[in-house]
Order: sequence, then structure tokens, then C-alpha cells
Amino acid sequence: MICRKIEELRQGCLGLIRRASPYNLGDPPSSSRMTTADNSSQVTQTAHQLVEQLDALPRTLQARPSRSGAELSVGILLWPRFPMLSLGGLCDALRHAADRGDQSRQLRCLWTIVGAQGESVEASCGIPVQAQSTFPDVTQFDYLVVIGGLLPHLDQVDRRYWDYLKQAAEAGVPLIGMCTGSFVLARAGLMEDHVACVHSFHLDDYRRMFPALRVVTHADYLIDGTRITCAGGISVVEMAARLISLHCGPDRASKVIHQMTVSRQGGSSFVERRAALGYLSVEDATVRHAVLLMEENLEAPLNIVVIAKMIGTSVRNLERAFATEMNTSPNEFYRRMRLRYARWMLVNTARKITDIAYECGFADSAHFIRVFREAYGVTPGKLRASRGAAAA
Repeated sequence: MICRKIEELRQGCLGLIRRASPYNLGDPPSSSRMTTADNSSQVTQTAHQLVEQLDALPRTLQARPSRSGAELSVGILLWPRFPMLSLGGLCDALRHAADRGDQSRQLRCLWTIVGAQGESVEASCGIPVQAQSTFPDVTQFDYLVVIGGLLPHLDQVDRRYWDYLKQAAEAGVPLIGMCTGSFVLARAGLMEDHVACVHSFHLDDYRRMFPALRVVTHADYLIDGTRITCAGGISVVEMAARLISLHCGPDRASKVIHQMTVSRQGGSSFVERRAALGYLSVEDATVRHAVLLMEENLEAPLNIVVIAKMIGTSVRNLERAFATEMNTSPNEFYRRMRLRYARWMLVNTARKITDIAYECGFADSAHFIRVFREAYGVTPGKLRASRGAAAA
């Protein structure tokens, strides 16, 4: 019953996303859309109903137990000249997930700005933000987030900030580096054996400052064990929605996406993947966590052994869980997921077939075309052509 309800709500949410998306090739010209007061009122009513229904869904089994009374608790460290967009994006995502409607009470999610007593940290736009709590017990947080600032100000912080990060690492609290927060974690010696995701603007800076550490720049964010790094900007919302889905359930993430959807002209995004793949609602936390990792790594598929290790189980247990919940193996589910995303992009975007093949983890277009035809009985090119003719 719950699964069916979530699917119904998901379809309603995706309808709104598609109307706002530049990839919806079948949309009518903008001049014909929602031009009357009645239509505008209907859209508003539908949006409110969707949020109300998402809020009314029963809580799902958490994929990860929380360290606090809430389902997700986040501590936030601000570095001098940090980007306000990152702080606002993270906190707004959490507040939408935390309460009903727009009441914004910290119920299901908690967020706290940590720092020296009475101290304010100035954002890059010049607005100061004051700390709410003076270095509390770090174990109360499920994640400790550091939002980095302008690189010339990297070392201009109280020593206690560095010590607090190291305390969190020693206590096993996952650390999140947002924007140049990855530089902060690396400078603190906390990125050894971990890969960082940085914005392309700072790629050369990271390589120059930390030549022995691994870094990528093709992703919005990267989950690498107990280290999560995010390139910043609108990617913050995508990362926050991922954590909310993991801790609070797909209905909470759906609400965040509905309230904070950001459309982009290129590159895969969390919104695209959600539109293509939908939300998985199963009771088994092992399966849910594995699927989240699969979704994060469509372009460079993870080995099932690696997935099992990352979620703290054995390959045998993972295979048994998938057989019970999904009636298939993890490898086969992963392959179908990549093909389903490829099919969605063929229908909803104008990207080249070769680019779609690479983005869905296929080594070359010939292999992709063969596997796609076996799965759907038609080649990618013919599917796109037939959909184009139907739309015309």
C-alpha cells in the first residue's frame, strides 16, 4: 500500500518536474501554458496537495540509525568567506524534510552551526553568520559538514575548528567537505586514502596543494566511505537530498526535490536520475543503501564487492537480500538501472547516443546498442526516432 502511494505521489511530482524541465521535448510552446487564472489556481492546488500527501505518509524504516532523537542531525562548521548559497541550500533542504508544509520546525532533521562562542563568520558576500553552539559533543551529529571559504583564508581560523574536525574523525562521525571544504579536510590530514570531489575551477589548486591525494571533478558530489565531498553550488541540494533519502526516507527526499528543483542545461543531475529511476521503497535497509550507491555511480559502475564493503555486509548477504526484495541479483539490477536511465535520456534529452552510453557506464556505443536492443527489442536510434515521430 505504501509503495503504491509513493509511486502515485512520485508521478505527480515528476509531472511538475517535467513541466519545468528543458528536456521535455513534447511540451507545448510557453505561450500556451497555464495562461488563465483557473489553470494557475489548479497548479497551485495540486502542488499543495502533493506536499500535504507526502507529509502525511508514515515514516519508513531508516536505512541508517541516527545518533540523535531526530532521523538526521548535522553539525556545520563555517570557514572564513564561505559561500552563502551552500549554507542556504543545505539548511533549506533539511528544513523542508524536517517538518510538515513550510513550518520549518527542527523535528525529523536537526542542523546546528558550530563555532567559537559569540563568534560570527563572514560569508564571501559580506554577511556575517553567528555560531549557534560552542563545539558541543561531536557524537550527537550524524555528519559534520565543513563549508570551505576563499582559499587565501584557509588557515585563518581558531585552532579549535581544526581540533573539532579531528575529534569527529576519531569518533567515526562522517565528514562532509562542501565547496572548498575538501581543502579544509585535506589540510587537516583527513583525506588520506579518500578521493575528493572539487569544482573544476579549483582542480589545479587541489592538485598543487595536495599532490599526493586523489581528486575528481566530473561529479557533483562523491561519497567515499566516511568522507563526502561536494563541488558546491546547486550540487549541495542534490547531495542533501541524497542524505535525506538515506536517513529519512524517499518521501522526504521527494518533498525536497519538489520544493527546491533546479533545472540545468547539461550534465546528469539528481533530479534527472530521480525522474528516470523513481524512488525505491523497500523495507530492507541493505538493499536501499546498495541502490543509493548504484545511483551515485552510473557513469563508473562499482563492483558488487565494493558496494557490499561500503555498506558493511558480505556479497552473499547482499545477493540474498536482492533475491528476496527484488527477485534478481545485484549485478542484474544495476545493469537494468543503467539501461533504464539510458532509455529515459534517449526519450527526454537530445544528447548523443555515444554520450549517453558513456554516462550510463558502457565502455563503447556498440556494446551499449547491443545490450539495449536485447533489453527493449529496439535500438537506441530507432527508439528515439519513433518517439520523435510520435511527438510530431
